[in-house]
Amino acid sequence: MPVLLASDRAPSLEQLLGIVQKAGLPCSLAPSKEPVPRIQGLGSLLHAGPSELSFLSNQKLKGQLATTEAAAVILTTADYQSLDSEPRFAVVLCEQPYAMYALLAQWFDEHRLNNLPKGIHPTAVVDPSAVVGENVTIGAYTVIEAGVQIGKGTRIGAGCSIGADSVIGEHCLLHARVVLYHQVRMGDRCILHSGAVLGADGFGFAPDPRQAGAWAKISQIGAVELGNDVEIGANTTVDRGALDNTVIANGVKLDNQIMVGHNVHIGEHTAIAACTGIAGSTHIGERCIIGGAAMFSGHLHITDEVQVSGGTAITADIKEPGHYTGVFPFADHQHWQRNAAVLTQLATLRRRLRALERENNNE
Repeated sequence: MPVLLASDRAPSLEQLLGIVQKAGLPCSLAPSKEPVPRIQGLGSLLHAGPSELSFLSNQKLKGQLATTEAAAVILTTADYQSLDSEPRFAVVLCEQPYAMYALLAQWFDEHRLNNLPKGIHPTAVVDPSAVVGENVTIGAYTVIEAGVQIGKGTRIGAGCSIGADSVIGEHCLLHARVVLYHQVRMGDRCILHSGAVLGADGFGFAPDPRQAGAWAKISQIGAVELGNDVEIGANTTVDRGALDNTVIANGVKLDNQIMVGHNVHIGEHTAIAACTGIAGSTHIGERCIIGGAAMFSGHLHITDEVQVSGGTAITADIKEPGHYTGVFPFADHQHWQRNAAVLTQLATLRRRLRALERENNNE
C-alpha cells in the first residue's frame, strides 16, 4: 500500500517501464510466461499488495522477497540471478532500483495532483496587477499581492501569502500556508512545504549610540533567489539579504525546520537535513550533504562536495572536500561530565607531558 489509482486507470508494467526509460534510466522486464500485470500503486516488500510494485535496494530486506505479495519487484541483475526459485512476482531489472522507485513515485504523485481541484478559489484575493499564467491553481484564502508573476502550471495551496513583486516559476507547488515576503524569486518546479517562510528580515542590528545597550535595526533591502528544482521543507525559514540577495541554487533540497540566515549562498544540488542553522553570509558549495542539527557560524566559506555529520558545529572555513565530524559522543551524564572536565584541561596536560618528555630525554 498505498493503492494510488483505480483499477480502470492503472497502467501496465510495460507502460511504467517506458516512462522510466524515457527519463533516461535503463530498465527491462525479465522473461516470464505470466501476463504483464497492471500496477495501481507502490509499496514496500513487506506491505505491497497484489496490484502494487515494490523494489529491493537494501540487502537486509532480501529475505522479504520470499513472502512479498507485490505484483512486481524492481531488482538488480545480481539479485535476480541469486534467487533460489522462480519468483511469484514479475521482475523488473534495473541496476538502480531506488532511483527507479523515485521516478515512479513522482509519476504517481503527479496523477494525484492532477486530480485535485483546479483554478482560482473564489475566496482567494488576487491583485489586478498580478500576472497569472495558464493552468495555475490558487487555493482558498490565499493572497496574491501587486506585481506578482506566477508561471504556468503552478499550484498554490490554501492560506498562502505571496508578497508584492515576487516571481514564481512554472510548475511549482506551494503547499498550504507558505509565506513569501516581497520580491522573492524562484525558478521552475520548486516545492515549498507548509509553514515555509521566504524573505523575512535577516537578524541585522547595530549598536544604537543614542541609548546604552539599545539596538538600531538594519533594514534588510536584499531579496531571496531560488533556482530551479529547489525543495524547501515545512517550517524552514530563508531570510532575505541585507544588501545582496540570499541565494538557493538549482536542485538544492532543504529539510524541515532549517534556518538560513541573510546573504547565505547554497550551491547547486546541496542537501541539508532538518534543524540545521546557517548564520548570515556563509557560502556553502555545490553537492554538499549536511546532517541534521549541524550549525554553521557566519561569514564562512565551505567548498564543494563536503559532508558534515549531524550535530556538528562548523566554526571555520572548509577548504578541502571530505567528511567532517565534530560531535562529542553521549554517555551516562556523570561519565560525560568527567570526560568533559578532562577535555578542558588538555592544553595543560599537553604542556606537562612535553615537560616530562624533555626531562626523560635529558636523562
